[in-house]
Amino acid sequence: MPAHLRLDLPEGMTQPLGCDAVAVPARFGPRLMDRLPRVGCVYEDGPRWWWIVPADSDVAMEWPAPVAYSAGAVVRDAGCRRPVLINRPEGDVPYTPPIPLYLALCGETGTTPGWSRACL
Repeated sequence: MPAHLRLDLPEGMTQPLGCDAVAVPARFGPRLMDRLPRVGCVYEDGPRWWWIVPADSDVAMEWPAPVAYSAGAVVRDAGCRRPVLINRPEGDVPYTPPIPLYLALCGETGTTPGWSRACL
């Protein structure tokens, strides 16, 4: 398997806003699915779940550790197996809204959202 690969969207999906991915440890995956109002394409490769978000969803956002942000939805360190699609949304847009995903991840990791830190 190549060291770098791009997550392929399902047939018929469009990318009007470009495409990036957010990788989270698999242990958070099921809880995030339950907490989000809308879930887009999600892939898993064993240790991680990959959430498709619009391009540039990292602008002005500090994704909490141990999250990894991937411009272009490129898996840079392909692990033990190729990521497989585990959630395909209805319709033709693959995105999970990044702000609810970010807030859910902050909750799961016990991280204060970046824009709230200035108020502390």
